[in-house]
Amino acid sequence: MRRNLFAITLLALSLPFTAQVLVHVDPTGIFYVGENALVYNGGGLQTKGSGILDVRGNVMVQGVATDVLKTLDNAGTGDKTDGGNIILRLNDPANHSAAVNPSTYGQLYISGLAQGSVSAVVDKEYRTAKHGTYQQIALPFYNKQLSSLSGTGIGSLGKTFSNVRYSKNEILTWNNATAVSENLNTSSLTPKNTTYYMLGSNGFDSGNPPALMPANSPAPNGSVYTLRGVPYTNGVTEKLVNAANGVNFGATGNAVNSYNERYNSYLQDDWDYPVSPANPWSVATFGRNIYQFGNPYLTNLDLGLVGITESGAVTDNNAISSIQGIRYDPGTVVSLSSGTFSSGAKYVNFTAGNPVPVGDVGLVIKPMQTFVIKLRDNNAEVGTNKTLSFDNLRRFKATPRPNGTGYSVNARPGENAATVKQLGVIALSEDGTELARTYYAVYPTAVTGHTSQPTTQSILGGQNIIGTFEENAVNGGYDMNYINSYWLYINEANETDFFGKAIPLALYNNAIKSLKFEIRENTELVENGTHQLSTGVGFYYKAPNGESVEIKQNQVIPVTADKYSLFYGKPSGVLGTDGVAKPSRTMVVYHQLIDNFVVRFDPNWKTADIQVYDMSGKLILAQKKVAADKDYVLDLAKANSAYIVTAVSEKGEKISSKIVR
Repeated sequence: MRRNLFAITLLALSLPFTAQVLVHVDPTGIFYVGENALVYNGGGLQTKGSGILDVRGNVMVQGVATDVLKTLDNAGTGDKTDGGNIILRLNDPANHSAAVNPSTYGQLYISGLAQGSVSAVVDKEYRTAKHGTYQQIALPFYNKQLSSLSGTGIGSLGKTFSNVRYSKNEILTWNNATAVSENLNTSSLTPKNTTYYMLGSNGFDSGNPPALMPANSPAPNGSVYTLRGVPYTNGVTEKLVNAANGVNFGATGNAVNSYNERYNSYLQDDWDYPVSPANPWSVATFGRNIYQFGNPYLTNLDLGLVGITESGAVTDNNAISSIQGIRYDPGTVVSLSSGTFSSGAKYVNFTAGNPVPVGDVGLVIKPMQTFVIKLRDNNAEVGTNKTLSFDNLRRFKATPRPNGTGYSVNARPGENAATVKQLGVIALSEDGTELARTYYAVYPTAVTGHTSQPTTQSILGGQNIIGTFEENAVNGGYDMNYINSYWLYINEANETDFFGKAIPLALYNNAIKSLKFEIRENTELVENGTHQLSTGVGFYYKAPNGESVEIKQNQVIPVTADKYSLFYGKPSGVLGTDGVAKPSRTMVVYHQLIDNFVVRFDPNWKTADIQVYDMSGKLILAQKKVAADKDYVLDLAKANSAYIVTAVSEKGEKISSKIVR
């Protein structure tokens, strides 16, 4: 279920289980996270050199203060700061702001790591509706040089920013205390994680539909900006007190701010305006108690329940009872001689007392989006109901969670019957030390068998000692067309059409003495001893004696064979791995950096004889006693021709694979 063999990308993933790094992607390796997939990483994560974490789904990095998130240089001794290693994709740029089925996007959740332990440069693909004269945006990057936004290359916004106010090329930030848009010098660093930015939009192409894109974009329907920076970690809070407290707006808003601008030329309060339309400035709270923020994270924020005291033991720690409303889409910003204002914004407003949202419900703030909160009072006393805690607002789903479900960054089983069921198989040594692991996931929209479409799967390298193989979509067991092409760290199959069919599991190290099973549903561990999931179905394994055995959470079984079969749903007369020899880890893979196919050898091989035949049976290439300690490049010219590659080890072990070059 990875890309077609003839265009496959190699993943070189190693797992050094130390206190600081759990997942490490080596140079030339790609760890692919498919759309809607979730990868949970319970510790540090890093790439090295050209290693890539390509994220179209969701990645959770959850560790402790000493864990790290890094993009290392080729030597592995310093930080690589030019980007291109951890990439959060926009999956369908042309539908970035579609009302129906808008584009999904890669998200990154970081929890527990100290900010000083995070030096990774993350690429965030960005495309959204243009907001008129000033683009309202969040920049979720720690100590990012604002001058890096200028320019036309990757990492910039396709124009040059200046410090000239009113030029529509400046960078402005909102000050909640003074109710002023302040100039931010382009030589500055990003000042704060929740900063609300307004970027002058001169030079941005409005497009059709309006889209924030470079004017010289070669393919506007499929293009994106890519912004780069070090992400913020967790722990972000904001006290919602004293916004514009004591500021003299003047009787009709004619007083001026520090830039000699009249407050009534830009300060909008669409919540209190109806109280006195003839002179809204006479309303004591008009223009006050307004807080403008940018999303500080590379994860959605769910603001749907911020005013509600939730039932249950697990909440998001937000119950702002005085909330009056939230504006979460600026609409179109217009600048005239009389001032700057916006129209067409989206609002969610809340009833008084026990707040109930009304209006544009569906209040999820995307990464790099902004929002505005209006409170009913300006109470200077700080309590839990006056502090906005951003951490537990994070949510991967693009829809708010319903009340009563409890907080989780992921959809909980009670929210959606279409859950993701995941089986982790952990290889243990004699003393119980973890040596390696692999995953098998099922869900209703998963794809069974090989496909050219992106999935949640990721492949393994030859050094890995446990993994699964691509399944035969009809009968289960090995897909013999790809048995010597790739094997899988994360495998998926459709829970309906692959019900009760075998996923082949192989073990390649005699030090593996037992297997431990870890079962999750929508990323959450089920209780110890649990077999049945929310569907009433569970995972099974096939023992060496042919018996099908229920898998239970936290179960440990002794290893008595070097291959097993895994099942979702009780098997009935399936082949599994019976009668099929365990495949070699020697594989023929496409190496994208050199644009060629290579033979990547099993670590147990010393030498190999390589032969390549065309489809007529003619011998094209032959090489004896090739050293197996490094890749062997198949020096074949591009001719859109098919070939059969065979490799035979010094002990007679043979693999055969078909490629198109």
